[in-house]
Amino acid sequence: MTATTPERVLVVGASASGLCTAETLRRQGFTGDISVVGDELHTPYDRPPLSKQVLSGVWAPERSALRTAEALSELTADFILGDRAVALDPRARTVLTQSGRRLEADAVVIATGVRARVLPEHNGLSGVHVLRTLEDALALRSDMLAGSRLVVVGEGVLGAEIAATGRALGLDVTMTGPQPAPMALQVGPFVSGLLAELHTERGVELRLGTTVTSLTADNGRVSGVQLGTGEVLPADVVVVAIGAVPATDWLHESGLTLDDGVVCDSRCRAAEGIYAVGDVARWHHEHLGKLVRLENRTNATEQAAAVAFTILGADQPYVPVPYFWTDQFDVKLQVYGSLPIDAEVDIVDGEVSSRRFVARYRSNGRVTGVLGWNMPKQVRLHRQEILDSLDAVGASGPSR
Repeated sequence: MTATTPERVLVVGASASGLCTAETLRRQGFTGDISVVGDELHTPYDRPPLSKQVLSGVWAPERSALRTAEALSELTADFILGDRAVALDPRARTVLTQSGRRLEADAVVIATGVRARVLPEHNGLSGVHVLRTLEDALALRSDMLAGSRLVVVGEGVLGAEIAATGRALGLDVTMTGPQPAPMALQVGPFVSGLLAELHTERGVELRLGTTVTSLTADNGRVSGVQLGTGEVLPADVVVVAIGAVPATDWLHESGLTLDDGVVCDSRCRAAEGIYAVGDVARWHHEHLGKLVRLENRTNATEQAAAVAFTILGADQPYVPVPYFWTDQFDVKLQVYGSLPIDAEVDIVDGEVSSRRFVARYRSNGRVTGVLGWNMPKQVRLHRQEILDSLDAVGASGPSR
């Protein structure tokens, strides 16, 4: 530690990124006070299993916990749970909570994540769900076990995972959304077309390329989803998976720059002594030459570790290769880098016909990303092509 190492660190958000911040500080020898404040009563848990293992019932809810009670105790951090942060004074580095607590620190790490978007008709209508928290997953599972017809509004990663889990539970599942195929914005037309084939083969009805105009109801419970085409999709259960927005409402009076997240420099610093990590952070990526915000589990922990090192005196930019994965039916997709929808795509390993392949994405002659379809080891090897491309950009200066 250096002479400027803070004595007190406050992490706002008992999330994966919040926990990793605290753990990295301790591993690096930090002996000062650490406090972690979270709005949920649960100790930090893993979110990716919520739409798969927890929702399907393969995992008991407690298995999603990231650490045992003993491990958290050994961390010697003060976990303040079930008490939402409502305001931040960056100059005083003070956080006010809903219960009236006033928490002071020398460094504050914002790790509040995102909140799910909802439809206007959502409030007060039973049978309509979002999936962000453990309680969301358990409530959705209960309704899915009691129902027979599930409509998933949203064709992104989360919507596709929920649709796959719903079919595994034996429900009639329909997926709808404005894009032409599942995950079209995330993986481009080639792979999203293959995902459409996969879901159709497994019994998911696709009503894509259209908007949702309203929800229909019967005695206060959802009964269907009306599309822009006029078609009404019957439903016992509806899941709204139309993305998320950074949880920054509590920061509106803080004076921090808020624009699709907490805007930070290349060290993930939003102001002197104030940092942001995980889904809520939008930071300057020096290799890409632009602001980046990533909503995935890998970034949550890698960025948290980087910020912990910065708090302890390191001075390195955070320049990760983005990575995410998704499991749908018996398919594991792993993505490194970015996959522009207009990119050139070629197969560099395996075969599409065998549904085991690695696809390489090029944009303006540069490798921007690689995708593995049931080829985890091989796609990791091709990740190096992205690193080589980033190094080349860094040598010539980032594009803007």
